[in-house]
Amino acid sequence: MKALILTGGAGRNLVPFSSTRPKAMTVVGGGSLMQRTLTHLREAGVTDVAVTLGQHGDKLRGAFGDGQDLGLKMTYIEQDRAHGIADAILGARHRFNPGESFILVYGDVVTSANLFPQALQSFNSFKGPIACVCLPGPPTGRYGNVYLSGTRITQIVEKPTAADLGNYVLAGVFVLPADTFALVEQCGGDMERLFERLTGPPGLHASIWEGGWIDVEYPWDILAANRMVMDTWEEARISRGATVEGNVTFSGPVCIESGSVIKAGATLAGPCYIGRNCYVGNNVLIRSYSSLGHGSTIGYGVELKNCVLFGNSKVGRLSFVGDSVIGENVDLGSGTMTINESLDQRAVAVDVRGELMDSGLLKLGAFMGDDVKVGAGNTLPAGTVLPPGTHVPHHATVGIPTRASAGGREPADGAR
Repeated sequence: MKALILTGGAGRNLVPFSSTRPKAMTVVGGGSLMQRTLTHLREAGVTDVAVTLGQHGDKLRGAFGDGQDLGLKMTYIEQDRAHGIADAILGARHRFNPGESFILVYGDVVTSANLFPQALQSFNSFKGPIACVCLPGPPTGRYGNVYLSGTRITQIVEKPTAADLGNYVLAGVFVLPADTFALVEQCGGDMERLFERLTGPPGLHASIWEGGWIDVEYPWDILAANRMVMDTWEEARISRGATVEGNVTFSGPVCIESGSVIKAGATLAGPCYIGRNCYVGNNVLIRSYSSLGHGSTIGYGVELKNCVLFGNSKVGRLSFVGDSVIGENVDLGSGTMTINESLDQRAVAVDVRGELMDSGLLKLGAFMGDDVKVGAGNTLPAGTVLPPGTHVPHHATVGIPTRASAGGREPADGAR
C-alpha cells in the first residue's frame, strides 16, 4: 500500500516558524514531524510515499530526497496554490493505480506512538475505508469533530461551531479506496460534501486511537508535542562518539548524539535531547523537556528549561531560556533572559496573525524565528514573537562615547 502525505498548508498560525519551512519540518524530540511520520510508515511496512509540497517545499525535498536513506521510495507533487485538502488530494491522483487503496496522512500531526499498524489492521478488519479518531485535549473546536454509532462514523463536521462539538476528532490519518479520488471530484473539492458521501453507504469506520495526539497549529503546540514525545523515552542513550567530561551530572532519560561535547560541571535532567555536534559549556543546567538541535552551542552557566532549539543556534553565557522555541541559526547574546510568566499569574497571550491569543498556559516564554540575533543583556517578555531575521541591539546602560560627548576633542596619539 502507498501513502500520501499532505504538507502544502501555509501554516499561518505557526509563525514565526512556518515563515521559513513547511509545518511538517517543525522539530520535536530531536527530529522533524516529517521524519517521525516517515519512520512510522516504514515500520508499518509502507515504503512507497507521495508527498504534496507547498510553500518552502524545497526544504522538505532537500531533507529527504528520494527517501533511500530511510528505506523508502519518495515522490513529490508540487501544489501550485494552497486551495485546501481536496485540491491536494486531486493533485496526487496520477500517482496511484486504479483500484489501489492508500493511506492519507496530514503532515502536521504528532502521535505518542506509531498508529499506522492499528489503522491498517482496522482497514483489513472492516474491509472498507477507515478514519483514525481520537480524544484530544481542549479546545475540540480546533479540529474536525466526529460522531459515532459503535465503530461506524455517522457524521463528520470539518469546522464545528460550539453547537456541533463532539468528543472524538479526526486524527489526520485515513485508509481510503482508490475511488476516493473520483468522489473528491464529484463533490467539487468540498470536504464537507466528501465526508457526507464517505459516511453514507457502504460506510466509513473509525479506528479509535487511545494514545497521545497533537495537531501542531500554534507555536506553543511545539512544546506540548515535544513533551509528549519525550514522555515515551524510558532510558538514557549516549553515543560513543560524544565527549562527556568529568563532574557532569545526569538524571533520567538523557539522549546525547555523536560529536557533541559536554563540559565539566554541566547538569542534564532528562528527558532531554542533545543533537549531533553540540557544545554544552561548563556549569550549564539543562532541565527536563529541553531539545537541542544539531550544532547548538550553549555558553557557560546557561539554564535551559522546557525549550526546543531547532539547530545551529548559540545561547550566550549566563542566559536563561525557558518554555521557549528557538528557530535555526539564532544567536542570543550573553545574559539574555526569557520571562516565562505574567506577574498577575494569568495565562500568557501571544500575537498570532496580528491578534493577541490566549495560550491557556501560565508558563510560556519566547518564540524566535530563524536567523534572529538578540544582543547581550536583553530581557524578552512572556509571549514574545520575533520574526525571522530580527535583530535586537545590545542592551547597554551606558552610551557609547562619541566625539560630541567627549567635547569634540581628538583622542591623543597614544589612545588611537
